[in-house]
Amino acid sequence: MKKHLLFYLLLPLALAASAQEQVDQAMVQKIRKEGLENSRAMEIAFNLTDVSGPRLSNSPGLKRAQDWAMTVFKDWGLKNVQREAWGTFGRGWQIDKYYAATTLPFYHAIIASPKAWTPGTKGPIKSEVILLKADSLPELEKYKGTLAGKIVMFDQGTALENSYKPDAVRHADSTLAKMEAAVPQESRGRQRSANNMMAQYMRMRTQRANMAKWLTSQNVGLILTYARGGHGTFFTSNGASYDVGAEAVSPELEVSPEDYLHMLRLLRAGKKVEVEADIKTSFYGDDTKGYNVLAEIPGTDKKLKDEVVIIGGHFDSWHAATGATDNAAGATVMMEAMRILKAVGFKPKRTIRVALWSSEEQGLHGSKNYVLNHFGDAKTQKFTPDQKKVSAYYNLDNGTGKIRGVYLQGNSAVAPLFKAWLEPFTDLGAKTITIGNTGGTDHLSFDAVGIPGFQFIQDPMDYNTRTHHTNQDTYDRLVEDDLKQAATIVASFVYHTSERAAMLPRKELPPVAQQ
Repeated sequence: MKKHLLFYLLLPLALAASAQEQVDQAMVQKIRKEGLENSRAMEIAFNLTDVSGPRLSNSPGLKRAQDWAMTVFKDWGLKNVQREAWGTFGRGWQIDKYYAATTLPFYHAIIASPKAWTPGTKGPIKSEVILLKADSLPELEKYKGTLAGKIVMFDQGTALENSYKPDAVRHADSTLAKMEAAVPQESRGRQRSANNMMAQYMRMRTQRANMAKWLTSQNVGLILTYARGGHGTFFTSNGASYDVGAEAVSPELEVSPEDYLHMLRLLRAGKKVEVEADIKTSFYGDDTKGYNVLAEIPGTDKKLKDEVVIIGGHFDSWHAATGATDNAAGATVMMEAMRILKAVGFKPKRTIRVALWSSEEQGLHGSKNYVLNHFGDAKTQKFTPDQKKVSAYYNLDNGTGKIRGVYLQGNSAVAPLFKAWLEPFTDLGAKTITIGNTGGTDHLSFDAVGIPGFQFIQDPMDYNTRTHHTNQDTYDRLVEDDLKQAATIVASFVYHTSERAAMLPRKELPPVAQQ
């Protein structure tokens, strides 16, 4: 029987079961009152962003945020508060100083940021900008011996166009209806397409790495790189490896499109462009381990206290701003949910654990290794006894937008539960469940080992257009009412997951891949 047909056959049963799922309305009202009227979400977010600063993996900013979170958890009365090592990450890095400006044909401060894990300029540098007209390593050879100490940029960049679409949007009812009506999709064709795209990306990445290595061999003073974005916003990335002992690279600035294209037009017209810069960055390699922050409200039921409900979000960010929507917002909501549950005097049957992951931005390292260390290996499907004791993992990592529902991650059996648990929050805009999934974040680590792992549906806001991985991802982009709403709903979900007689149903794991 096809999966989507089975889904439709089971749907009436699921909807009928939703009426049977118990919802503690009295506790929901307590949680709503505490979460919506006594919220400390913005105070938490302020400390994670404005106070702690950028939280790049293994950076001083991430450590500051982790130290603060642990102190707060202890003040709230949470137990087993710890910074737990998950394995080796590599070097930390931060920007100590950045300045760059054109001095010819006129003075203009450049909107840009050093790429992560790239070195500084070893003091002030000033140079005529050399335009490199090369798309491959052989084409660079014509510049050999002429670039030492020079500031260079490539002859590339796309003219900017206005989109005439709003930066920030909320999900329309029609969009949510489409999500609700989704059916399970066959992944075979999509996987082939994804593999082809990845192969193409890896070839391009290798070519760019070889060209960058050649420029380093020529002792260039600074590379200017075109950054995706517009209207003063640019999307940032890393320009080098964070591994200990990684090969040396050149200093590199990721430049806003407007400033890059300004210089490019001048150079293409044969005009002289001069840039001065002074960049200082620091590397941190004394402790190369990666850490997650964990804390708990211990379970009280003799039979169920060893079972666990886990909530989390990644704590690390990129470096061009303070990582407010990615992902101080999600971390704030999960911390606030724990505070709410403590404030209402909740004594859970099952243990409730909050996890603030590190190094999500480099490949879900914090959550993947936590799962590997505690619950087992997704590749071999050899699991520890503790894998069977986790009822659910809930994640938040799609910006500041309020919760509109839940992605079921293909687990249709939880549909009636979540439908019932969302019912008290329809007035706050949360009612949608979809069999579909959103990828790219930490719930996938749990789902891969058979633990029910879920990401909430959130309003997009300006996440993909203005804040995600950009220089504009600051505290000012957070929406207070949305964070309050999200923390309240998460707290209620955690409460009901902890208190129900049985753990959440699990879906069948895929067959182990043949080696």
